[in-house]
Amino acid sequence: MKILVTGAKGFIGKNLIAELKNKGYNDILQVTRESDSTYLEQCTKECDFVFHLAGVNRPKNKQEFIEGNLYLTAQLIELLKKHKNKAPILFTSSIQAEIDNLYGKSKRATEELLLEYSENEGAEVFIFRLANVFGKWSKPNYNTVVATFCHNISRNIDIEITNPEAELTLCYIDDVIDEFLKILKDTNTVQDNYCVIPVTYKVKLGKLADLIRSFKESRTNLTIPNMEDALTKKLYSTYLSFLPEKEFSYNLKMNTDHRGAFIEFLRTPERGQVSVNVTKPGITKGNHWHHTKNEKFLVVSGNGLIRFRKLDSQEIIEYRVSGEKPEVVDIPVGYTHSIVNVGDSDLVTIMWVNECFEPDKPDTYFLEV
Repeated sequence: MKILVTGAKGFIGKNLIAELKNKGYNDILQVTRESDSTYLEQCTKECDFVFHLAGVNRPKNKQEFIEGNLYLTAQLIELLKKHKNKAPILFTSSIQAEIDNLYGKSKRATEELLLEYSENEGAEVFIFRLANVFGKWSKPNYNTVVATFCHNISRNIDIEITNPEAELTLCYIDDVIDEFLKILKDTNTVQDNYCVIPVTYKVKLGKLADLIRSFKESRTNLTIPNMEDALTKKLYSTYLSFLPEKEFSYNLKMNTDHRGAFIEFLRTPERGQVSVNVTKPGITKGNHWHHTKNEKFLVVSGNGLIRFRKLDSQEIIEYRVSGEKPEVVDIPVGYTHSIVNVGDSDLVTIMWVNECFEPDKPDTYFLEV
């Protein structure tokens, strides 16, 4: 199947082409602003399906709305008719087609042109009135407010919010592309004669900004966003795609003394925290117990001995652990425990605890094993 994609270098186009290739569609005819009319004519002669994504939403002058949205579509239709090619067309319109502004009018006029073509020629036309699409490869100050917020906040640039209570309807690029690909298999979702993206999210502008700011702050407070919330998960992925290329990494605080080092890595309100513990040869750490706090130890380098003793018992339980054999050891409550470096090199242990450390309520009581 030869697939024609107009707007191939745009936000949606790049994501679509990447996923088409992932799915094994490799014969893709890519039309961009730089493509000449000869190439477009050749594409319309050969294609078996058209993803018509090209359009203008922030032109330098108002006339570009008509030229970029309506005239290009008219040209596309005439070329398909010329070659008697009734390839199905998927067109990305906008929810603004319901609004009486120049952009909305141009999109609505383009819809009507395509529907008339479909009725007269018998070619299938699939129209998506997309909401605010966000995701990787979008452009700040062009595609979506999400892109602008992610770009500016990640670079400490101020953002302006006139009405924080204004509500947006968002849809994620991967959900959009998934629905597009269903068209190729005749399993798309249709509602009131328009194809729809079933998964959308409503969020107030102020809350959206606060959430994206929290992503930036997570590097200092080490708190991971709540990935159970689908919108948060998708927004966080989008935010990371906007990080400046020289700022992919960030430093962590290393607490050191003669025994070794301790580094907090991640904190989550609902699933505790993860830390890295480094113990010098011959050193013992721990010798404490907990009422409710529980932990998991995973030695990733070196050789260690984890020792346990129940509070009302003299029996000592021992587990030998090594970075050469990944083994998770649960630390049950009510047992005093310690970890000893019995090797010749540093003992490196990944430690998970079910709750974030609270200085006023540490739930940690010293008692030698």
